[in-house]
Amino acid sequence: MRRLYLTVRLGLTLLGLAWVLVTVTPLTRWYAAMLAGPWLEPKGDILIVLGADEPTDGLIGPVTYWRSVYAVRAWREGGFNSVVVSGGNGLADSMKEFLQFEGVPEDKIMVERHALSTRENALYTAEFLNHAAGSMVLLTSDFHVYRSVRAFRKVGLSVLPRFFPYAFKRFNSWPDRWPLFMDLCVETAKIVRYRISGWI
Repeated sequence: MRRLYLTVRLGLTLLGLAWVLVTVTPLTRWYAAMLAGPWLEPKGDILIVLGADEPTDGLIGPVTYWRSVYAVRAWREGGFNSVVVSGGNGLADSMKEFLQFEGVPEDKIMVERHALSTRENALYTAEFLNHAAGSMVLLTSDFHVYRSVRAFRKVGLSVLPRFFPYAFKRFNSWPDRWPLFMDLCVETAKIVRYRISGWI
């Protein structure tokens, strides 16, 4: 009984320490910055935008929305000749509708409709762009950069990273720091899985 008590007490102590570290210190911001790499806004010929959360009633989710917003901003800056949106289950089509609504010409948007993971984003987009000429820029969330860029390069697409500060924005909200920490833990597990599988 005493051993159980000590184990529970240790577990609660560690949980409390983790909560303090996540909530009070810049731990999550630091880790997200490490996964994102340097803040770059490269130009290129082709802008690749990855979907995230599946649409509900045809409406894109919050993460995909922000990726799409930053894609529109990149397009309006000029320099890109075309945009590839990637995501299955109707996600890419919802992104295309959003981009069109914001002024990106329909004939400049290529749609990859089958990917259900970052690995599939890379594989199916590579099929789209296998013979495409020009430089490619990959736009995604900040803490997704590390895994996604390496997944694309693994299948032969030499992409430059461009991200929107999703984790950085969430860090500014105290109540959102713990959920952000959990998302970073999930992302870390995915990185480990991709590394073991040879996908990055």
